Amino acid sequence: MSDDKTVLSPASPPAPDAITFEQIRERAYELWERNHRPEGFEIEFWLLAERELRKERERRKAHDGPAASESPSQ
Repeated sequence: MSDDKTVLSPASPPAPDAITFEQIRERAYELWERNHRPEGFEIEFWLLAERELRKERERRKAHDGPAASESPSQ
């Protein structure tokens, strides 16, 4: 079993920041449609969708992180 947070186990609820199967599926479908629905590229679109979602999540954490830890000085 992997320690990766994106792997969902039926025994435990997903982590609050985990990327769900449904989110990846939806993004992969959007990418597939934008690229004129080519056949035979399911895995590539799935991996691209997962990579995009992870990068968006990392950017959001980096952007929200410092602001959330700062306390008002006035």
